[in-house]
Amino acid sequence: MCGRYAATKDPATLAAEFDALDETDDHAPATDYNVAPTKDVVAVVQRHPRDEDGEPDPSTTVRSLRVMRWGLIPAWAKDRSIGARMINARAEKAATTSAFRTSVAKRRCLVPADGWFEWKRDGKVKQPYFMTGPDGHSLAMAGLWTVWRDPEDKDGPPVVSAAVLTTDAVGPLADIHDRMPLLMSPDSWAAWLDPDVDEVSELLATPPPLELVESLELRPVSTKVNNVRNNGPELLAREEEKADLTLFDR
Repeated sequence: MCGRYAATKDPATLAAEFDALDETDDHAPATDYNVAPTKDVVAVVQRHPRDEDGEPDPSTTVRSLRVMRWGLIPAWAKDRSIGARMINARAEKAATTSAFRTSVAKRRCLVPADGWFEWKRDGKVKQPYFMTGPDGHSLAMAGLWTVWRDPEDKDGPPVVSAAVLTTDAVGPLADIHDRMPLLMSPDSWAAWLDPDVDEVSELLATPPPLELVESLELRPVSTKVNNVRNNGPELLAREEEKADLTLFDR
């Protein structure tokens, strides 16, 4: 699964890295070393631009950064609370799951991250790890997004929300947890984001490149990350593994 990650880059840096326009409109979340479900996050989308009448231009697309709520709220949901349980979508089942199948076909995104946290269980012990790239480049986690309107307040603002796709862990990551985010290498970004492509089963079924996984640093970190109120660069610092930890140690 992916339940926490770090996102510390500003929109200008992400826009350059993903060759995208910054359309966060100054609403981009601040540097966050402990991104948790229901927080606002930055995602990369590619859409047909619309004219003043709201009509899309089918001849071109624009890649941009958007702010979304982490935890997908299906269009049919009665309230937004369901989003807290839909932070992840299993890549193997997303295309046939009612909450995600429309987004698989029409609303795919990338969720940039410095890296993500996972907890390795050994009996009752849970050691947090931070998985991050070796070169400072963002990891691109495959995601899905949608738009939800409150049925009790139809004139209220829409909520744009997203989920991170997960897949079976491969390589050394499998020693920490059986699941991992579905990472997209740059050569897959265009096909994944293309709004005119609705058949992406091959991309969903393809595990992250082993060379990408093997390049990741799997760094043991402090149990301070267990508390969502902790948020600072110290959460990413390497610490020696400890012998007697639980998920709720502070």
